[in-house]
Amino acid sequence: MNAKDFYSLLKYVPKAELHIHEEAAISRGTIKKLYKKYKGTTMPVAELNKLFDYNDLPGFLDSFISIQNMFKKAEDLRYTFADLSTYLKKNNITYCETFFSPTSHIKKGFSFKELSHLLTEGVEMIQQQTGATIRIIVDVSRSFGVENAQQNLNYVLEEKNPYIIGIGLGGDEEKGPAKDFESVFLQAEQAGLHRVTHAGETCLSFSITDSINILHAERIGHALTAGYDDNCIKELAEKKIPAELCPTSNTFIKKYITKIQQHPAKKLYDAGVHIMINTDDPTFFKVSLIDEYWRVYKGLKFSLDEIKQVIKNGFTAAFISDEQKLEYCHQVDSAWDEWFKINPDCKD
Repeated sequence: MNAKDFYSLLKYVPKAELHIHEEAAISRGTIKKLYKKYKGTTMPVAELNKLFDYNDLPGFLDSFISIQNMFKKAEDLRYTFADLSTYLKKNNITYCETFFSPTSHIKKGFSFKELSHLLTEGVEMIQQQTGATIRIIVDVSRSFGVENAQQNLNYVLEEKNPYIIGIGLGGDEEKGPAKDFESVFLQAEQAGLHRVTHAGETCLSFSITDSINILHAERIGHALTAGYDDNCIKELAEKKIPAELCPTSNTFIKKYITKIQQHPAKKLYDAGVHIMINTDDPTFFKVSLIDEYWRVYKGLKFSLDEIKQVIKNGFTAAFISDEQKLEYCHQVDSAWDEWFKINPDCKD
């Protein structure tokens, strides 16, 4: 199928995204607004471009934090939810679990209670505007240490925001081994929160297996280095641990792969791992969810039937009821069949 038809099909079919950072859907227009709001002058083009000039994970994280630091008031988060709403609508994403990273904001003096209120406001605004269902996973962040992660969990437990459904372990994987956060994740599990980790992004597969066996993670973000360890692939498949793959992000970071053709997504899929496709940070990596599916289809030779299955995997890996999963998958099948009835000459 050519690109034009593929993009038309993927825009028509509802999708889920389970690995996206809420702040990373921010538009360049919003960055310029924040700059002018607090500096009183137009942001130079060179300065804006420099924010997106990086070629490794630490460089990206520095940029991410720099942009977070442009938010001087908690109310500025409304901008990012407006951008996220636009992004979801453009990609026909009807269910989304998005990471929210509170640490940098709290260090600036924002209260978690105020942040939680704005999260509720943002989620309800998006749901009203797009009809999509949004849920929040709070990134307790390995980058700031175990004590900070514990404090973030405490905030979540105290606030009891119904839209916050779990915690995630993001940040620099090499600086914060998964095993160090066992106590935090055990408490989250005992409290009934869902648990996910970024693992196998910049570390070898031990980070994935530690996440599964020590942290009891229910999903693994990235899981890139599982592709180099058949035992890890087998464990993911047998234990039915979904893998939140982010191909463009992994390619951009250049830690293990430098082009899409090197990504192990097809190997994992063929081995029975429950994979789904995500963007991670769409603005930072200049990619949309539909772009990701096109790159996987074209670069990794997934068939159209396999693409449809991966789309459905996004819903079946979500933290929703079995009844909701079935309904979303039915919507995928219906939209898929309807598009091909409208476009009968299109084929794989």
